[in-house]
Amino acid sequence: MIEIKELSVDSLQGTVTFVYEDQQTDNQILEQLKSKQVFEGKSGQVFYRTTNELNYEIYVGLGKCEELEREDFVNAVAKAMKQAEKLNVNSLGINFIEAKGLCTGGVTKAIVEGVKLSGYKFSKYNKGKENYNPQVTILGAPKEKAEKMAVKIVEASNVIDGVILARDLVNEPANILYPETLAERAVLAGKESGFEVEVFDENQIEELGMKAFLEVAKGSIHKARLIVMRYMGNPDNDEKIGLVGKGLTFDTGGYSLKPSTSMDTMKSDMGGAAAVIGTMQALAKNKVAKNVIAVVAACENAISGGSYKPGDIIGSMAGKTIEVLNTDAEGRLTLVDAITYIIEKEKVEKVVDVATLTGAVLVALGNEITGVVSNDDAFYEELLVAAKRSGEKFWRLPNDKCFKKLYKGNFAELKNTGGRYAGTITAGMFIEEFVQDKPWLHLDIAGTSWTDNGNDCTPKGGTGAPVKTLYELVVKHVCNHSK
Repeated sequence: MIEIKELSVDSLQGTVTFVYEDQQTDNQILEQLKSKQVFEGKSGQVFYRTTNELNYEIYVGLGKCEELEREDFVNAVAKAMKQAEKLNVNSLGINFIEAKGLCTGGVTKAIVEGVKLSGYKFSKYNKGKENYNPQVTILGAPKEKAEKMAVKIVEASNVIDGVILARDLVNEPANILYPETLAERAVLAGKESGFEVEVFDENQIEELGMKAFLEVAKGSIHKARLIVMRYMGNPDNDEKIGLVGKGLTFDTGGYSLKPSTSMDTMKSDMGGAAAVIGTMQALAKNKVAKNVIAVVAACENAISGGSYKPGDIIGSMAGKTIEVLNTDAEGRLTLVDAITYIIEKEKVEKVVDVATLTGAVLVALGNEITGVVSNDDAFYEELLVAAKRSGEKFWRLPNDKCFKKLYKGNFAELKNTGGRYAGTITAGMFIEEFVQDKPWLHLDIAGTSWTDNGNDCTPKGGTGAPVKTLYELVVKHVCNHSK
């Protein structure tokens, strides 16, 4: 629990003070530490001292004031929390500080984010790793802003709970989380948070004509599920934003089999689905006054005698024919049917698809920046505004007609892969063939939805990206702008 109130420091087991490298303070002890170069306030530095048997003072460096970015501050909060956890501090006071580029509300949200994410562990199957969840009080906040800060704490907590839900879903093993159980988790989130969930079984999916989706799904003993989530926070407005998440609960690559060394993390191939479910929970809990539809085409890409094969020509809900050159380029096949559904049946005006789609995006951008392909400059600019507020990073890749020849089919209208070159771009542009000229953003999170290394905010596993940005995008969305 995080709160704001006036209290005696003696009532806490520890306090946290953030320190700029290039600013003096009126704390004599701190200035002595600086002068002796024991603790200088450099970015990433952490120092603590004992003031009595139970009371710790924790100092965390922020570096130079003008160089501080939002994520630097969030990480500093997380470092403080990690130190407090090592010291077994159960009640902690965090001293408020002004940060460049952040208003009081922004600082508050960053503190909440650092506190809650630093304590996260996927401990469901490892009982020795429980989440760290101390009582946290923000000290020294501007009294005139206390009421608004309290509101921001609730909002930010709900958003981070959405991130945590997404992490939990990604971290679940595939023997526990498969299409049917993913649908059950979405239904549960809807009941607890306040959004509607409708689940279509394989027979209903077939009736919809979702041929590409079903081709990918047919090799698995676990049947496909189409998960449709509806949150109508502004019933007086007709505009609806559509979110589509890739929902491959496990991806073997099919007959185009993945290497065994790449297989153990393929439970994470539903990171897009997890992100949109977490976003829907956050929007509903915060009662955001926007209308959002989210769709997940959930299935497994498995191998059996009935699996689809390289060289197959398949159909799609949109009526386009597709030549399958690589059964490991399966996510785009499920996405295009989900996009056709959300446009034609749910009548959304704009679409954002989120997918762990290509290994090529890691080669291009690494694991901290999400690749973007879009057909709409204004919609992309809204994403950048949202990203500035969330702290997540995005980079737009070119969407040029010169790439179209790479995925045009020889024996069908389209090929499901454009080959070795420009892989992230051609995958995104293949999806664009089905967006019917709606304003559209494609977010390739193959590099950002999972981490092998981890940090103070994110242990190894699912990251929950890009829930924070999707939330901010919906909240700040400008209605009815044209392309």
